[in-house]
Amino acid sequence: MKRLRAGVTTLAVAGALLTGTTVAASAAGRETTATCEYPYVCFIKNGNIIGHFQDVTSGWQPLPSKPTAPITVVNTRHDDVAYIRWVGGTTACLVPQSTFTVTGGQLDAVRISSSATC
Repeated sequence: MKRLRAGVTTLAVAGALLTGTTVAASAAGRETTATCEYPYVCFIKNGNIIGHFQDVTSGWQPLPSKPTAPITVVNTRHDDVAYIRWVGGTTACLVPQSTFTVTGGQLDAVRISSSATC
């Protein structure tokens, strides 16, 4: 096993690993979906929608800004999953009708897939 140098490299790797594991999905609640309507995937920061997407694509759609955590991502779609990507390349998948709370890092893209499962 290769040892990492202490300092910035270790912190960067630890941060990247934590980013991927500090995100949780749950069923979308009424209070969240009231502001994000079907069939959108919405990015919410400080109670305001800062981006919403509805097109199924084979590639990544860049976010208009690169928002930093905390961010709530809501997938109101009934049969489609949504992938989100952090600046460092880490990705997460949101099942249909779910809410994702991003607690660390900076997002840069979204991709909506016609698949019903991650």
